[in-house]
Amino acid sequence: MAEALAFYTLSVLILGLAVAVITTPNTVHSVVFLVLNFLCVAVLYVFLQAEFLAVIQVLVYAGGIVVLYLFVVMLVNLGRSPEEHQDPRRLGLIGLGLSGAVLLELAGIIAYSYTREQSPPVTAAQASPVQGNIEELGWLLYTDYLIPFEVASVLLLVAMVGAIVLARRES
Repeated sequence: MAEALAFYTLSVLILGLAVAVITTPNTVHSVVFLVLNFLCVAVLYVFLQAEFLAVIQVLVYAGGIVVLYLFVVMLVNLGRSPEEHQDPRRLGLIGLGLSGAVLLELAGIIAYSYTREQSPPVTAAQASPVQGNIEELGWLLYTDYLIPFEVASVLLLVAMVGAIVLARRES
């Protein structure tokens, strides 16, 4: 009973903080609510006995990602009007074409994953040669989910390079 009460309390708190993140007009307050949201999710992981995920949640999200958000908030001058953000050199058609190419690639990956031949069912011992929660997570990450893992790393690299280019252009 106490576990269910803690779960529902944390769930309501997480949802409330998520709503506060998107409805708060002050961006710094929004980032603070996001940190609290990530910490509540980490507590939820601890209740679910997934301590590794809780530590990763705190280190990666509540630590690294939120610091990145704060840098972006501080670098972008939010005091200007939206008309001043317009750049006449912006290449909208190229951006539209590139986003269409990314969507086609995503559709191709989904189509390939549905049409590839299904292997015969295997037992749990044959599926993963390692034992343990963290070892199995690593095994799955670098075998079955290698392409999404690499796509996420490339997206983070592109975002980092874009932030550096935008920051250098302003100075």
